[in-house]
Amino acid sequence: MTNQEINLPTKYDPQAVEENRYEWWLQGKFFEADPSSGKEPYTIVIPPPNVTGKLHLGHAWDTTLQDILTRMKRMQGYDVLWLPGMDHAGIATQAKVEGKLREEGKSRYDLGREKFLEKSWEWKEEYANFIRTQWSKLGLGLDYSRERFTLDEGLSKAVREVFVKLYEKGLIYRGEYIINWDPQTKTALSDIEVIYKDVQGAFYHMNYPLADGSGSIEVATTRPETMLGDTAVAVHPKDERYQHLIGKTVKLPIVGREIPIVADDYVDMEFGSGAVKITPAHDPNDFELGNRHNLERVLVMNEDGTMNENAGIYQGMDRFACRKQIVKDLQDQGILFKIEDHLHSVGHSERSGAVVEPYLSTQWFVKMQPLADAAIELQQKSGEKVNFVPERFEKTYLHWLENIRDWCISRQLWWGHRIPAWYHKETGEIYVGHEAPADAENWNQDEDVLDTWFSSALWPFSTLGWPDENAEDFKRYYPTDCLVTGYDIIFFWVSRMIFQGLEFTEKRPFKDVLIHGLVRDAEGRKMSKSLGNGVDPMDVIEKYGADSLRYFLSTGTSPGQDLRFVWEKVESTWNFANKIWNASRFALMNMNGIKYEELDLSGEKSVADKWILTRLNETIETVTKMADKYEFGEVGRVLYNFIWDDLCDWYIEMAKLPLYGEDEAAKKTTRSVLAYVLDNTMRLLHPFMPFITEEIWQALPHEGESITVAKWPEVRADLTDNAAAEEMKLLVDIIRSVRNIRAEVNTPMSKQIKLNIKAKNDDILASLERNRHYLVRFCNPSELTIATELSTDEKAMTAVVTGAELSLPLEGLINIDEEIARLQKELEKLNAEVDRVQKKLSNEKFVGKAPANVVEEERKKEQDYLEKRAVVEARIQELRG
Repeated sequence: MTNQEINLPTKYDPQAVEENRYEWWLQGKFFEADPSSGKEPYTIVIPPPNVTGKLHLGHAWDTTLQDILTRMKRMQGYDVLWLPGMDHAGIATQAKVEGKLREEGKSRYDLGREKFLEKSWEWKEEYANFIRTQWSKLGLGLDYSRERFTLDEGLSKAVREVFVKLYEKGLIYRGEYIINWDPQTKTALSDIEVIYKDVQGAFYHMNYPLADGSGSIEVATTRPETMLGDTAVAVHPKDERYQHLIGKTVKLPIVGREIPIVADDYVDMEFGSGAVKITPAHDPNDFELGNRHNLERVLVMNEDGTMNENAGIYQGMDRFACRKQIVKDLQDQGILFKIEDHLHSVGHSERSGAVVEPYLSTQWFVKMQPLADAAIELQQKSGEKVNFVPERFEKTYLHWLENIRDWCISRQLWWGHRIPAWYHKETGEIYVGHEAPADAENWNQDEDVLDTWFSSALWPFSTLGWPDENAEDFKRYYPTDCLVTGYDIIFFWVSRMIFQGLEFTEKRPFKDVLIHGLVRDAEGRKMSKSLGNGVDPMDVIEKYGADSLRYFLSTGTSPGQDLRFVWEKVESTWNFANKIWNASRFALMNMNGIKYEELDLSGEKSVADKWILTRLNETIETVTKMADKYEFGEVGRVLYNFIWDDLCDWYIEMAKLPLYGEDEAAKKTTRSVLAYVLDNTMRLLHPFMPFITEEIWQALPHEGESITVAKWPEVRADLTDNAAAEEMKLLVDIIRSVRNIRAEVNTPMSKQIKLNIKAKNDDILASLERNRHYLVRFCNPSELTIATELSTDEKAMTAVVTGAELSLPLEGLINIDEEIARLQKELEKLNAEVDRVQKKLSNEKFVGKAPANVVEEERKKEQDYLEKRAVVEARIQELRG
């Protein structure tokens, strides 16, 4: 675009700015990766949201950070692939669909598996559309041409491939184990799908009578209903109290079964009575002990948490009702002799909230140790390891891997990847393969599905075409560059992607993992339905626009830290956007239709021009460096200060002098500088605020179709002028000091005052004379005197800046006592600064270890503070006269 006659509307209206822009981006295919581009690839796969509902603020934060990275890399000339997709979320989605059916008075069994899955797919389509709408509202630059779903055909093929290969290697096995069982959803849970909460319970102490009638042995339990499945009592082999009982039997109360007393090192002699009841079908530790002693496993519960036929008279009762009844019965029999309160940690299902039951079940497992060992070993290889940002989360990750347990991967659900295993109807033989055996009529496929995390663990490579290792996208875009995720799913997901990636591609699935925290409410509480403190990101967008929400989320904290959502802070980012809009609008109104090819930075530039170009270079350098380190909070601070203070409050105000003047050459240079600085500023800000920056950039003289594919700003050394930057700093310091003094004595800017400036040396004098027009414009003096020597007889307000002293004679306006008090405060501040810097410089560790330039900077500060202090002390003396 070359000819610009575009002006922005008077008022910044985020809804109007954002309304149709996303569709325009999609139509332009700006977000689509191009393998034929010859550019270096940069890949991020989106952490797939569950198709169980709408996105929350955590998703908005997570995806905004990814959008910032991908937009920035696209502008830096990479072939960017940001791959979108969603997760089928087995338990969660099935629970939602079943809940919907319950409202209609139906269950999944009424529909049958096939019809139920049809309903689940309908649910998926409905919620996938919600999610895509929200992605569009947030402005996410996703390549929809490559969108994936964890149950789509390609990913299902990858899941089968992984299952079969792990099974063939002996890393997947089927076995009877104690697993975490959710009686409400009637499915197994992996360890990390169990949330532990402290619950007030009880220890129930019982005396089990010895079968030979010679006495009894004391045991205690928190779950008396499981005693119906006891198959032994265990004691420590070295416990002298019980050595004479080892090998004897006790008569199990209520049931009447004789069970042995066994010796095992597992028993803690110091805890309780030193004897423990053993229930191999209902406790993981008892299960292991039972295996060592070849004990029978007696399961006393059904899948729904009711007691089964092995519970005898309690059959059909709910497990907790059974507990009450059995306690009463044991008390009546004199077996249960003491109940003591006991606060203990009880597992609850992450999905349903039900109390988890340790339960004997035949399930499919992944043997984790070899996979975990490979992942741990990878972290020793500096060029190949996964880099955690912040680094401390690597310890969290490694600690989990070092204490790994086998992973229960089967789930008693219908919605999910059905386990590719078949059982022969007659022989019971197991067949595992991609497809059913040839004589399929003689085989039954396993009814269960795989844990959701089994398929999402393959996400970075299954989405790119694996297991076809010649797939173009897999060869080009894998391994991916960065995974952005919250610290709450390091175990669930990050670790699993790493060990599966290593096992099947022999590469790390991503170079970096950028970890963010959780979004909390203004008081620091976790957002939850029960507290009613959740915030819908779409409500925020409706009120303040996506740009304001994105900027707040991405710059409000540092990596790994939680973020507090505060409405006022979002409003302040809207104010920032409004400031940018108004400044850009002013600039555009004064561009006078300048064309891109007419922009010229070679003309004679004012000190303000040179300064803003220098500051732009510094900002480009810092923003690029900090963004590469994922320090977006710091990027936000730097951009905010540059745009609000330097560009809007100072440069644009100073640019008004030539723009409103008669010098046409100066006008053209100022317009060119304004256009260049605004163009580059919009580019720097674009990844954070994509909508407003595109709108403004389209109105500026520019090359190219869209800011999304415009080149990322680069430092132009020829536009850096440090001398001009110093000169400008002095002007700003003087103008600010004059404004502050006026404010103190309540003298408005419209009232002219006398201003004397004493320059430290001839160079500073020359600089101030060169820029006298700025001082006249922004200080509004009735008389301006600049010299290296000045009489200070008059009673006046004074200020000291680096390189100059200011004196504002204010006859009749100044209260001398108040002025002395003000200077005393100034003196206290300077004393504190002198004290601080001198302590630092007298610290041998600091002087010895800090870089030379840092030490030198502190010495300069010391000199500066000492000079200012001397001037203030002298002024106090003068006023005291």
